[in-house]
Amino acid sequence: MAGFVEGVDRGQSTLFPAVLDDYVAEDNPVRAVDVFVDGLDLDKLGFVGVQPLDTGRLQLIRSIISSWLTR
Repeated sequence: MAGFVEGVDRGQSTLFPAVLDDYVAEDNPVRAVDVFVDGLDLDKLGFVGVQPLDTGRLQLIRSIISSWLTR
């Protein structure tokens, strides 16, 4: 559907490695970003009535923060 953000589940199986999450080392800073974004209370931040899906806006927030940290 046009106008909607579509994402890929990070737990999606792939040929190599078994899941995409296996590419990220346990001590990679992106894991801290993941925990931070998962802890965001979108209602308190003004996004009332928003129930994020696993693929969508939170993935975009993770990407932006991770990109900023690795620039």
